Amino acid sequence: MASERGPFIPTTYIYDIENLKTISLDSPQFRDFIVRVRQSFNKIATTLNQKDSGTYALTEYMNGQYYFEDPALNSSTPKTPIMRPVYRKVINFGALPNTGTTNVAHGITFPTTNTHTFTRIYGCSTDPVANTYIPIPYASPILANNIEISIDTTHVTITTGNDRSA
Repeated sequence: MASERGPFIPTTYIYDIENLKTISLDSPQFRDFIVRVRQSFNKIATTLNQKDSGTYALTEYMNGQYYFEDPALNSSTPKTPIMRPVYRKVINFGALPNTGTTNVAHGITFPTTNTHTFTRIYGCSTDPVANTYIPIPYASPILANNIEISIDTTHVTITTGNDRSA
């Protein structure tokens, strides 16, 4: 059995609550029970905060993903937080261009310290008349059918090799 990685919580916590009726509130047994309950709630909260949210908002949204620590950190650098959070931003692009390039401002502010990076850049295009859907970027053996997506500090850019305006 492969080891599971990531935040997992048991589906059932077992507590002997029958004895609670007879235990004094200042007893070591009651304090132990309270500690176990708090640990359970803490694990649930931690797991919930680390989940990958399925919210695709038009504003920057912390989605619960994290990626490895910054390799530029060293022994004299504070390591808080160790794992870097991932934010999601959705851009409504509208119709794709007819054989060309279209830019849409993304509104992400990049700090001068260059601490931001992208972990994924992707999208999907829909032709509502033909009921066809293609991923962006789109790679095809026919060069003119390819769709490219790129981002700079101001814009999301999509380039098409043929008419994708539908």
